[in-house]
Amino acid sequence: MVSVLNLPVMSNESNLARYLREIRKFPMLEPGEEFMLAKSWREDGDTEAAHRLVTSHLRLVAKIAMGYRGYGLPLSELIAEGNVGMMQAVKRFDPDRGFRLATYAMWWIRAAIQEYILHSWSLVKIGTTAAQKKLFFNLRKLKGQMQAIDDGDMSDERVRSIAEKLDVPEIDVINMNRRLASPDHSLNAPLRAESDGEWQDWLVDETDNQEVRFAEREELGKRRELLRRAMEHLNDRERHILIERRLRDVPATLDDLSREYGISRERVRQIEVRAFEKVQKSIKNAAIEERLIG
Repeated sequence: MVSVLNLPVMSNESNLARYLREIRKFPMLEPGEEFMLAKSWREDGDTEAAHRLVTSHLRLVAKIAMGYRGYGLPLSELIAEGNVGMMQAVKRFDPDRGFRLATYAMWWIRAAIQEYILHSWSLVKIGTTAAQKKLFFNLRKLKGQMQAIDDGDMSDERVRSIAEKLDVPEIDVINMNRRLASPDHSLNAPLRAESDGEWQDWLVDETDNQEVRFAEREELGKRRELLRRAMEHLNDRERHILIERRLRDVPATLDDLSREYGISRERVRQIEVRAFEKVQKSIKNAAIEERLIG
């Protein structure tokens, strides 16, 4: 199984140089070799092929993980989570689609690292929606560009500028900025110095029960599967443009894609709209079929 591959381990920050030297020993793969290894794993369950696919991309994992060092978490843990994402990418990679593994895997690696950061950076869950996650991972960078890292509450002008760049409400920018600047406080702290009571004694449990959470996870899984199957009905160009325009945290511009494909901005927009409509129709039909069968 890909999930149990024996990989090099970086035990702590001081071992970074040694870890990087160790993973450089694994050779990069030529396109043809990568394709055959991926076919061997996908069709025959060849774990040695899967191991070579993963280890040849450990340098990519380390490079991506280093980009998240500013969140105060050990780099060894970020790399470990990124390696999990890499293994998941290999498990799901389809070489017949025409993409290189690195292009496909980088999004799995980033997703694994970002999920780990969101769960580990604070005791309180910070990002729950895609927009909140985008805000969490971009707010620090944009404040740095504005030289406003230590300003506390930002000016209205800066809040408005960040909200426009990330396409989120200004109040979300304000709340996230305050949340990132405030340390976590223990719920076991006493209400008053002379009181035996704690803050947690006054909290009401408003979380959903296990049945509701299970149903939500099951529904989310169904939606993701519907989207995955719908994307299979697109050709490579439609799929790539739709992903770049609709499924990225920071969408590609029409100008970028028009230059990449050598077509006009309007043609890119038309392809995007057509691909989106195809996906919508496919998901709708699949959902109707599922209800009829059920």
